[in-house]
Amino acid sequence: MPINRPLLTDSDFQEAVDRKLPVRVFEDDHLVNSGATVIRFTDSDVVIQSRVSDLAYYSRSSCQFYEVRP
Repeated sequence: MPINRPLLTDSDFQEAVDRKLPVRVFEDDHLVNSGATVIRFTDSDVVIQSRVSDLAYYSRSSCQFYEVRP
């Protein structure tokens, strides 16, 4: 069973970038992205890439991010 770990701090996001583990993104209690990787983050936004040319930008204040570990 996979482990879902919330990404809350900058160090959590940096670890997700470094390890390239898949993440799940929830917005308003709805799953909006799953299986993509975090490629960049700022204080206000997170950039997630699911394919070569598929980038999504999410707000850190309005979304919840979870790292999925097998």
